[in-house]
Amino acid sequence: MNYAVGIDVGGTNIKGLAITPTGEVLAQRNVPTGDDGTPAWIGRVVEVWQQLQQNLGAAPTSTGIAAPGLAAADQLSIHCMPGRLSGLVGLNWQSRLGVAQPVPVLNDAHAALLGEAWCGAARGLANVVLLTLGTGVGGAVLVEGHLLRGQLGRAGHLGHLSLNPNGPLDIASTPGSLEDAIGECTLFRRTAGQFPSTAALVAASSEGNPVAREVWLYSVQALAAAVASFINCFDPARVVLGGGIAAAGPALFQPLQEYLDRFEWRPTGVAVPVVPAALGDRAAAYGAAWNALRFSA
Repeated sequence: MNYAVGIDVGGTNIKGLAITPTGEVLAQRNVPTGDDGTPAWIGRVVEVWQQLQQNLGAAPTSTGIAAPGLAAADQLSIHCMPGRLSGLVGLNWQSRLGVAQPVPVLNDAHAALLGEAWCGAARGLANVVLLTLGTGVGGAVLVEGHLLRGQLGRAGHLGHLSLNPNGPLDIASTPGSLEDAIGECTLFRRTAGQFPSTAALVAASSEGNPVAREVWLYSVQALAAAVASFINCFDPARVVLGGGIAAAGPALFQPLQEYLDRFEWRPTGVAVPVVPAALGDRAAAYGAAWNALRFSA
């Protein structure tokens, strides 16, 4: 049986997919990460990998991993990820899983874009910008069909674009970043503790709460300014928005488009489509599987 396993190691959940080279999902598994500050989560990744094989009765031809942090130059481990998932940095998954073939590792946002390019909202496109809007803001860029990695694997950290040089420093020491403006990690500060989640903020805004509406529309305006900037920098055919905040639907996309109508440079008079991600929280697992298939080819 010819299939790849893609596993997305997140801070909350571990998501595994068994996928054929044509993108057909044969089996899937989702378990809590249970990150308690110890490397115990690594055993849960191994269990997910083993369970997918047991479901299908055959070993995969290749396996790929997506995880937060910067992938090493050889793409076989994460070389930088401070503060979370103890044991992740430097972990060689080929050795840990005991397999003959290399197990390539990708940054999770990079993997999500590759997944969307393979089977989702960016399918068939060579130039795409992806943003993941959630607790933080991640991103990735596809340029002429190639994932933009950069010198250190840092490319695509679009959440750390500075929108206000006088703003507070984010976790990457960027002042007034996009992540600061819309990431859920700053919601408590931005709303003086009035809203427990972005979903609650959006609901209150939709119901006419003036404070919620002001905060939400400022966040969307900041996102539009960033997207317009990314369009100028990368000239994409499409911008894809994923993550939990993108699930706000029209409450996000309608005002975002109105701001983009003001901000976006359109030399041909045609707007760049800004669309929701199609693969949801499985995008990075798709991308990890695609990367494994390519890596072993």
